[in-house]
Amino acid sequence: MKTLIVYYSRTNTTKEIANKLQKKLDCDIEEITDGEKYKGKLGFMKGGMNATMGRASDIDPISKNPSDYDLIIVGTPVWSSNMAPPVFTYLVKYRDHIKNMASFCTCMGGGYDKTLEKIAFVSGKNQISTMFLTSEDIENPDKKINTFINNIQ
Repeated sequence: MKTLIVYYSRTNTTKEIANKLQKKLDCDIEEITDGEKYKGKLGFMKGGMNATMGRASDIDPISKNPSDYDLIIVGTPVWSSNMAPPVFTYLVKYRDHIKNMASFCTCMGGGYDKTLEKIAFVSGKNQISTMFLTSEDIENPDKKINTFINNIQ
């Protein structure tokens, strides 16, 4: 199964998990970028507000066409019990090109259940597998990552 991991990461936490998944799955990976729109303290506050309000965000052009893949794995941090706006934008823009989907999110505490539900709703796809990692899980994510991967394969 040809797989692509797409993710957004403001603080590199989601990026670290995406990279671990990519190594274990030996698949393609692409970071969703936004020209550092949400960088710094002001960006953090703006991002939380935009996520809460369900606003899209400008994202930089992607290099990998999701239509070329059998499975897209989407990764996002949790912002105010929502996906990051760049991930929302990616899903709205490319949902018709996604054949199968799995998703994961990283969070400081809660909100992951609502975030994963919103990813499924916005994408219009049943999730093959989902995973959330809290700040405690991120210290040793291998067990959750392995379960996530086993549900995909």
